[in-house]
Amino acid sequence: MLAKPSLTLKRRFKASPEKVYNAWIDPDKIVHWWGPSPDDEVILAEIDARVGGRFHLIFRERDGETNDCSGVYREVVPNEKLVFTWAWRSTPERVSLVTLTFKPDSGQTLMTLLHEQFFDEEARDRHREGWSGALDKLEAMLTA
Repeated sequence: MLAKPSLTLKRRFKASPEKVYNAWIDPDKIVHWWGPSPDDEVILAEIDARVGGRFHLIFRERDGETNDCSGVYREVVPNEKLVFTWAWRSTPERVSLVTLTFKPDSGQTLMTLLHEQFFDEEARDRHREGWSGALDKLEAMLTA
């Protein structure tokens, strides 16, 4: 059986691991950076960051299209690691897995995002673009 496509993104943030980690688990923070485009508006952010807890995020793009994703937390290590499933409402049968690690590095944080088990390379490539835009917005929020 062929391995399913995956992607890895690394970002260095000028913030502590605690601050970066909290940006992922606090609904009041995630609404400021979620979504790939600066014009995206988060209209729902529910986060229960504990093993077995769920997240549900809905954002609206400038053209009015809504995007709805959710998942279940499989591993939660405060300020160090988050592992959760990922599925879009439009394709619930395509469950993938996201692992985030937060490593302190000279007063900053090196965050690694590993997104695995994509349905195909096209899905991986779309997610690379989406994650890159969202992480740009996260960086801007953390340094504001």
